[in-house]
Amino acid sequence: MPLFGNIFSPKKTPPRKSASLSNLHTLDRSTREIELGLEYGSPVMNIGGQSLKFEDGQWISESGGNVSGKEVQRLKKRNLQLEEENNLLRLKIEVLLDMLSESTAETHLIQKELEDVRTNARRKK
Repeated sequence: MPLFGNIFSPKKTPPRKSASLSNLHTLDRSTREIELGLEYGSPVMNIGGQSLKFEDGQWISESGGNVSGKEVQRLKKRNLQLEEENNLLRLKIEVLLDMLSESTAETHLIQKELEDVRTNARRKK
């Protein structure tokens, strides 16, 4: 027998009680959901300062707008059409300004030639 005993063998822990100390397992499902907060509700996320909620298979803005995926696609298509139209109109304006500049330069040239002809006619008199 060792002098100090076997100090490296720990004592055995007593077995745990198998019965739960809580009485929540006796409650029906709806009461448990209320007590434990198991009713999650709709998923909500915040992106870019806008709060979105998932309801009926659609992400809905909680700020009031209920925009479906089809509506978003339609608006994106319309936006693209308007951007193309805007680019075309800008190009037309640029062409018209070029034409205006050219005609203004021609008008100034013709006026200068007319003044030169008038001054030469006055000198001959």
